[in-house]
Amino acid sequence: MPLADQLSADMTSPSLPLAGVRVLDLTRVLAGPFCTMLLGDMGAEVLKIEDPVHGDDTRDWAPFVDGWSTYFLGVNRNKKSVTIDLKSENGASFLEALIRTADVLVENFRPGTLDRLGFGAERARALNPRLIYCSISGYGTTGPRRDLPGYDMVIQGESGLMDVTGFPETGPTKVGVAITDCLAALYAVQGILLALVSRAQTGVGQVVDIALLDAAVSVLGLPTGIVAATGRSPGRMGNEHPSLAPYEPFAAADGLVIVAVANPRLWSRFCAAIGAAHLEGDPRFATNSDRLQNREALTAAIRSIFERQTVDALIAKLSAAGVPCGRVRSIPEVLADPHLAARQMLLELPLAGGTVKVPGNPMKLSSVPRAAESPAPALGEHTGEIRRALGLENSDALDRC
Repeated sequence: MPLADQLSADMTSPSLPLAGVRVLDLTRVLAGPFCTMLLGDMGAEVLKIEDPVHGDDTRDWAPFVDGWSTYFLGVNRNKKSVTIDLKSENGASFLEALIRTADVLVENFRPGTLDRLGFGAERARALNPRLIYCSISGYGTTGPRRDLPGYDMVIQGESGLMDVTGFPETGPTKVGVAITDCLAALYAVQGILLALVSRAQTGVGQVVDIALLDAAVSVLGLPTGIVAATGRSPGRMGNEHPSLAPYEPFAAADGLVIVAVANPRLWSRFCAAIGAAHLEGDPRFATNSDRLQNREALTAAIRSIFERQTVDALIAKLSAAGVPCGRVRSIPEVLADPHLAARQMLLELPLAGGTVKVPGNPMKLSSVPRAAESPAPALGEHTGEIRRALGLENSDALDRC
């Protein structure tokens, strides 16, 4: 059977590509929930397994809108909340029944935790050989550091990201969002989708092992190359690029303008656009290597031109010349951009007292005009529904799961 037909038979997708795929989400906070939300956006049935008392940690994280944590709302749409006490006998029976029906299980406990509870990868896949078991952790399930807890802030430091982020005088600086969690989530989605393709070919699932540290190191191609060439870390360069100039923000009269001059053609256009033919003719700036060697003089020359003009004026001139450029915007300014609305990158989800805006799904498929959109679930909102679907609605023993 052709692979496309196998996938169609395996996932039965009448509208969204992952319709018919059941995902058990045993994760909390960010990396795991972000991963499973993206799967839910594309049609997967995501059952968010939560502790009956507290649920996901982020349900209690400020700030709140109509009593809901905006952090929780941002990464838990398109899910059903099922409460289970994994340490109870009844809860274990409930989860075992769910595993038998699932296509994917995603967990982000510290390695070994679910093994001790009886639901590690080996046993889960014994219950369901077709199960794809995805583990997300700080350091992965192998290696000498596998047992350490993994938090984004720690991994940003341990991975070297902070060594190349910030200004020389400020010291190591974290990225403004939990970037290693987000990277791990994206790799987890890719790994799960690859495993679904493999299962369509082989009929069996497999384990997907995602580490925040691995995800962070995977994007260090440029710094790694610099170390290979020089034996030294590139260090913190602020907003400067280690290999290109000018490629950074410059202060205009009323804000910052970012320019990205990445080749000789753009350098010529840049100089013409800002009325600086003298810079193009200056031998100190003739090539990119020359500009890097004389970066201080180049920066001073550009600043003297930019500081006399407004952001709007500079953006207009550079854009007309085809020079990549932009302004440094605040988050409210970004969220008000009509381009994001046109791209469906801001979703307005209903709440009891109104609505809340959350970032949308950046994966745009030509045959899927719009991803699924349902608000994040209340704690345990769907427990009864799922129990009834499993034929457990009359089991008093499960009332306390």
